[in-house]
Amino acid sequence: MANLREAQKQLTRRLLLESGLELFKAKGYAATTVDDIATAAGTTRVTFYAYFPSRSALMKALMDEQLNEALQRVRSPEHGSTARDLVATVAEGTPEAIMAWLRQTADSWPAIRPIIRIGRHAAAVDPELADLVEQWLEEAIGDIEDGLTMAGRFEPHQRHFRGVLAMAQLDYVAQHWDGADWKLTREQMLDELGSSWVQLLT
Repeated sequence: MANLREAQKQLTRRLLLESGLELFKAKGYAATTVDDIATAAGTTRVTFYAYFPSRSALMKALMDEQLNEALQRVRSPEHGSTARDLVATVAEGTPEAIMAWLRQTADSWPAIRPIIRIGRHAAAVDPELADLVEQWLEEAIGDIEDGLTMAGRFEPHQRHFRGVLAMAQLDYVAQHWDGADWKLTREQMLDELGSSWVQLLT
């Protein structure tokens, strides 16, 4: 019986997260209320607050759980979250490893793109969410820095900034690829991005 209750609680929480994400995409973060999310999830405002103390908390959970799950990031005491495969890829430093990681990551862009966009919009209207996406990107930059440190590549003062440059490129391309007219095929885009990462990180 306890297992059934726990499964029901997990299902309700997941429904609230999924309903919040769909409403944020359709209406925007600012226009979506707690009541909207609860109704869409087939529950009540009281139930919503049993799982999340605020709409901001639900948005943070979307970043922390669904975004990290899509990118296989796990909790890390050093950075908040980490992608061990990214650290290992950067440490290995071969063009083949970097291209393979970028191709795999690009497959998740359709899932992560809306969460990043909503996160930035939410941060602009909700003081509790200031710098939400940038803090998450800083965690990924930390992974790159860790990989460069493991490899002993570049001077210590260069490693973090090279991570900043690499993630800035990746974030911009990931966010704009679906609507940009860059006169490139997907493979050509990944080749160019990979070439830039190889120059920055090896």
